[in-house]
Amino acid sequence: QVQLVESGGGLVQAGGSLRLSCAASGSIFSINAMGWYRQAPGKQRELVATITSGGSTNYADSVKGRFTISRDNAKNTVYLQMNSLKPEDTAVYYCNAFIPNGIYEYDYWGQGTQVTVSS
Repeated sequence: QVQLVESGGGLVQAGGSLRLSCAASGSIFSINAMGWYRQAPGKQRELVATITSGGSTNYADSVKGRFTISRDNAKNTVYLQMNSLKPEDTAVYYCNAFIPNGIYEYDYWGQGTQVTVSS
């Protein structure tokens, strides 16, 4: 059984920073792509950033230049450094990971961590 556990959310003033972490545990040999998504009240879940096992990254236009995604493959952990936070970044942030098992690849999600940015 694989679990993703996020941490690092909280309340911060506009212009501040937060660092989210997501650790994967369980029966894991390797992890393919990992990513962060967010969902604000009344809105659909949206992509924030993704990172491949080789380190290639992709960002939503709204966070480019402010957020940085990284990963530590030895720790099965993905991070999201969020700088220059804005009130519109307020959302529940979810970690996502694609984990192979034999010839299949399974999609796992964390439980979410709340990020609130006050103006």
